[in-house]
Amino acid sequence: MDDGLWRTVVLAIGKPADAFGDVVPLPEVGDELTSWLSPDDDSGGPGSFDALAQEDTASGRLAPITPDYFDPRTIGEDPPAPRALDKVLVTGDSMSMPLDAVIARRLEGDGIDVVRDPQVGTGISAAQVGDWGSISVRQTREEQPEAIVIFIGANEGFPMDAPGGGQVQCCDADWAAVYASRVRRMMDTYRQGGEARVYWLTLPMPRDEDRQKVARVVNAAIGVGAQPYRVHVRVLDMVELFTPGGEYRDSMDVDGDEKIVRESDGVHLNEEGAEVAADAVLDALSDDFGDLGD
Repeated sequence: MDDGLWRTVVLAIGKPADAFGDVVPLPEVGDELTSWLSPDDDSGGPGSFDALAQEDTASGRLAPITPDYFDPRTIGEDPPAPRALDKVLVTGDSMSMPLDAVIARRLEGDGIDVVRDPQVGTGISAAQVGDWGSISVRQTREEQPEAIVIFIGANEGFPMDAPGGGQVQCCDADWAAVYASRVRRMMDTYRQGGEARVYWLTLPMPRDEDRQKVARVVNAAIGVGAQPYRVHVRVLDMVELFTPGGEYRDSMDVDGDEKIVRESDGVHLNEEGAEVAADAVLDALSDDFGDLGD
């Protein structure tokens, strides 16, 4: 404050109050006066974090939160450096086409090997057609890619075996939990112990309302499945990109022009839509591996 009457008044009041606070331990007095409200809140007491952590560790009933749950960029840190990028695997069901071709074309000038491995007609919930647990293991073992781009979900909604026996039907929380567990297992396989990066595209809303119900649950499960591996897994939001607010649309503004971005089936992206999705993928790849696809 500038010198003057008001500064003199403030100091006249503030200095004695400051001195009084140093002499009289008001916080400690407050703790004593309110201690009867929580007599057993000492560390190590019943229900304390320390006690519960020991119980959870001993029983295995609650998995610990690890640093891998956090995308370092959200807490102001630099992500760990992945291996140098030599190979990108683009996979999924028919949703990954023609995205795989667009990414291959865009990365051609960077000297990066793009492996295109769509599994048409498969689904994570439809293991009888192609088991993605096995598919992901085979792909990483054979290709050992540093980056995996996966776009899948056109064939979901099938009943799945529940962990305790029986089957779960789409699309309640029980079904979502099983689906998320399968997604998490695939993500863990693809990230290869933290050596690789995974780029998982959510489903843009389809035109059909019944398919929309499945897509919403699938997208929610993708987010839950990714939680333990946010340091290595990037979930790319195709809902807001193509269907803001979850509202289906055939066309959108692309570089100032209104262009059709969906196939006539109301599910898949066409070539123009794949170019838009590829922009998002390459931006995410560039964040991890340096400028790509220029």
